[in-house]
Amino acid sequence: MKRREFLKKSFLTTTFLSCGGFSIASQGNEFKPREYWPKRDDNWKYMGKKDTSTVKREKEYTFDVAVIGGGVAGLCAAVSAARHGAKTVLVQNRPVLGGNASSEIHVPINGSYHFKNKFGVDRETGIVEEIQLENRYYNVQNSWEVWDHVMYDYVTRQENLTLMLNTQAMEAVMDGNSIKKAICFQFSTESKIIISADVFIDCSGDGALAASAGAEYRTGREGKAEFNEKYAPDEPDGWVMGDSIQFSSKDMGYPVPFNPPSFAIKYDPSKANKRNITQLSCGFWWVELGSDLDIVDVTEENRHKLLGYLYGAWDYVKNSGKFPEAANLVLDWVGSVPGRRESRRFMGDYILNENDLTKFTHFDDAIAYGGGWSLDEHCPGGILNDKEPASYFHQRFEKMFEIPYRCIYSKNIDNLMFAGRNVSVTHIALSATRLIAICGLVGQAAGTAAAMCMEYKTSPRGVYKKHIPELQERLLRDDCYIPNRPANDGADLARKAKIEASSTTSGNVALLTDGYSRDEVNRIHHWQSDGLNPDLILSWDKPVSLSSVEIKCDS
Repeated sequence: MKRREFLKKSFLTTTFLSCGGFSIASQGNEFKPREYWPKRDDNWKYMGKKDTSTVKREKEYTFDVAVIGGGVAGLCAAVSAARHGAKTVLVQNRPVLGGNASSEIHVPINGSYHFKNKFGVDRETGIVEEIQLENRYYNVQNSWEVWDHVMYDYVTRQENLTLMLNTQAMEAVMDGNSIKKAICFQFSTESKIIISADVFIDCSGDGALAASAGAEYRTGREGKAEFNEKYAPDEPDGWVMGDSIQFSSKDMGYPVPFNPPSFAIKYDPSKANKRNITQLSCGFWWVELGSDLDIVDVTEENRHKLLGYLYGAWDYVKNSGKFPEAANLVLDWVGSVPGRRESRRFMGDYILNENDLTKFTHFDDAIAYGGGWSLDEHCPGGILNDKEPASYFHQRFEKMFEIPYRCIYSKNIDNLMFAGRNVSVTHIALSATRLIAICGLVGQAAGTAAAMCMEYKTSPRGVYKKHIPELQERLLRDDCYIPNRPANDGADLARKAKIEASSTTSGNVALLTDGYSRDEVNRIHHWQSDGLNPDLILSWDKPVSLSSVEIKCDS
């Protein structure tokens, strides 16, 4: 039943409708207020007096899986864990989901399709593809704000999944080498929230909860000798890739002057060192500031400077006379939240490094892939370092690289996993694995594995030791793709069926059961009909009992 139809019919009968913090009871068309809580000696009269000046609110919840961080990685992790039967909570410290991909920061979900079908597999699949397809359907106007709510709808309608927005995970309560509880604070309700869970997945990027638990992590750049990385500096140091603030512009149809704010920092093209203004509709990625010690600690300081550099660059666009095409342009949106590329990288049982990516190491425990974006190392210091260009180099990949499961669980905290830019990789490897679509793939793998921890009463490392083939099969069944790993599901009755099609214009029906659900370079794995309304017939020699039918379409 459609939503409006449901509400219409509901209003004609006795119903209870809850709208956020306001509730009403209805009897036919007559609405009467419902007491939100029973009166207790008119306690409201004493609010704000003496010891009641501060309301102390504390709430406790218990879940199977707690996902910290509601960016794309966290969203995919939480949805996957919930779909596989785990009672899951998603804790997000912002009012919207999406992280860098939200309306607050404006970073598009880039991934393998960046190189235009070079690998055959031209889009990441699974949950990260599902949510983007929904956005195409519900958000044809391509509004960032509507995109926020497409993600919100996607998460809030999932069974087994609770969403807590505006909630910061502050501290871990430990039981030996395991996290027992997460102490959180929800700013919107002024509430302390205590979350108990069996498995915690830190997808927050900065990893405050994981760090407070004592999970081993690194910051900065490894030296060349440690992993024999070609692009690493000779000696290790503390530099990380920087934060950026974005903008978008709008054509007003008539000339509009621009007066910069007092905090604008002048853009000097003679010192820009390849930080060129090449487009005026949005940008600039090179308005970037890093840190050589603790980028989290200087967030507010850097945010102020980033705004200054951005407005200074726009002042140059509007008032230098070099961009006559900008006469009618105005700033339509400027971010107030910096988009972060790097901070803590938590250590797992394996550290993925540059050579694994460039030499395409095969891992038996592969759970995700990358390669659509190049190795893309940004210079230390960002825009303050005018001695070097904003981007050191781009080394493109000839094929996809694999990401192993051992990179997404902690080496020293027994029930901790992670997904996103904070996984177990070197600084150089991160320059390629930080792509948002890749983070989504890793998040889905982490959520699926966390649910398996509950199912088998084991740890994330226990999944590695005993259940990797099953984890991979579940991911493949859920429309993920793993390079060099065809599906081999013994319960798949289609593999035993005779398959016939009403027509074929490309591919072959025999390819539908070869274990691959996406085409690859020089290898196709699909069947395509001639026109719409085709027939695909599966038949067996003996009667079979079907529990479900799954069809994977190439989007």
